Amino acid sequence: MADEAHLEAVDSGLTPASEGWFVVNVRDAAWLRNDAFGARCVFEADVPVVRSHPELEPHRFPELGFKVAVLDPGKPSTLYHADSRQEDFLVLAGECLLLIEGEERELRAWDFVHCAPGTAHAFVGAGEEPCVLLMTGSRAGERSVVYRESEVAQRHGAGAETETSSADEAYAAFPHWQLGRPEGWDRLPWA
Repeated sequence: MADEAHLEAVDSGLTPASEGWFVVNVRDAAWLRNDAFGARCVFEADVPVVRSHPELEPHRFPELGFKVAVLDPGKPSTLYHADSRQEDFLVLAGECLLLIEGEERELRAWDFVHCAPGTAHAFVGAGEEPCVLLMTGSRAGERSVVYRESEVAQRHGAGAETETSSADEAYAAFPHWQLGRPEGWDRLPWA
């Protein structure tokens, strides 16, 4: 029988402080914010979530990663990249622009995106309201990520300056993720 995980409060919500099953609402879970890349609800005790709480250990899901991202219009979700593992995305609210394999695709609520391993992609918020994305990714097997050069991605502020497989190099000019909820919290679907 599996044990229930203990949830602990951090500066932006609740995070698991032990292994096991748990239930947490998006409005109550821990959030990270980045001036360049929007905000993310983090359901696991990832390093940026527990960084300012030395009494807590990181707890990451071993098989699948899950996040809810909030993108303001014109803000990218990440830098354009190709992951060696499968990633999948569901637009829950709002609109965004999918940059995928050098193309642009407009997405709206309930559009689903499957990225097979090696698919280059990024998202950019669009429309008048924030875009809310459910993001999932496999953690099976060895992982490699390539931040590819892309004129389309660079045009939207989502492109690495030069192709690299180093996240430190790709994100060197950008701020780090900090604990905090998205701007305009009261305009989001769970408010």
